[in-house]
Amino acid sequence: MLSGQDVRTLLGRRIQFYRKQRQFSQAVLAEKADISITFLSKIERGIRYPTPDTLSGIANGLEVELCDLFRQDGMPADHQNMLDRLQNDVIKTVETIFKAYKE
Repeated sequence: MLSGQDVRTLLGRRIQFYRKQRQFSQAVLAEKADISITFLSKIERGIRYPTPDTLSGIANGLEVELCDLFRQDGMPADHQNMLDRLQNDVIKTVETIFKAYKE
């Protein structure tokens, strides 16, 4: 089973992968996600974990689905299942936040 640190590390690596794939600097992605470069750097290194709003901003800035930030090719099925559950929890949290915000 993945620890919280494992999830932060995986997420950070995926964000960095997509950022480099798109040839974005940390400054460009940080601006698109409306966060500081320092915070983005800490997320990419697995030191900090973003809020659902920040995750959404990063995914939008990278032009990927939120779930893509949690996928890893060749991951054991039990790890992928855990990440799928985590993704669902994040999506539900974001939906709850947006719903409360609209009211």
